[in-house]
Amino acid sequence: MATNRKRAAGISVPSLILDNLGYLSFLGVLVLLYIGNAHYAEYNVRRIQELEADIKEKRWLYMSLQSENMYNGLRSEVVDQVRPAGLRMHRGKPRKIYAPVAK
Repeated sequence: MATNRKRAAGISVPSLILDNLGYLSFLGVLVLLYIGNAHYAEYNVRRIQELEADIKEKRWLYMSLQSENMYNGLRSEVVDQVRPAGLRMHRGKPRKIYAPVAK
């Protein structure tokens, strides 16, 4: 019934669309921006999740390296590592080395 009234008044659907073409174009642009923003937000969420997993892996690697360095820095481990080179722990007092002062 509503279409009959509009047609009876002399307004057709194509002319109605052409009269509001600017408004419809604006709505189309808004729809495209909305869809693009949704895709961009999903991309950022996926990227953040990948980076968080990467950070967890790097943290695990850092902790294992730190633990290994702490273990290798122990006095007993250092002694065991330098023994093949012929070095040993000094058991006496440290000696002072004097160098002549240049004038």
